[in-house]
Amino acid sequence: MKLLRAIVRPDRDREVVRALEDAGVFALTKVPVTGRGRQGGAESGSLRYQELAKLMLLVVVDDDQVDAAVSAITRAAYTGYPGDGRVFVSDVARAVRIRTGETQASPREGGLAR
Repeated sequence: MKLLRAIVRPDRDREVVRALEDAGVFALTKVPVTGRGRQGGAESGSLRYQELAKLMLLVVVDDDQVDAAVSAITRAAYTGYPGDGRVFVSDVARAVRIRTGETQASPREGGLAR
């Protein structure tokens, strides 16, 4: 299992979610965040914004879904301008469903258990 943390423009929210659904990924968490990337914020006339509003999507997918999910996010979030965002991919060692106690571990950790 992998955790995808995608930082995208808030106005690309619908497009990214729709693209993930089309790729077969339905479960996600959205978190409004602020930050800045390589561009160091933004300027508008004489105003300088040090941090910008972004949206962070947290998505856990099986290893065989990673490429499709990353591709869906990057295609849907793309505007061609600085600040389009990033996708970070991390390993997930284990996930526990609170309601049932079911545990899903990475293949190295032994798969499903209860």
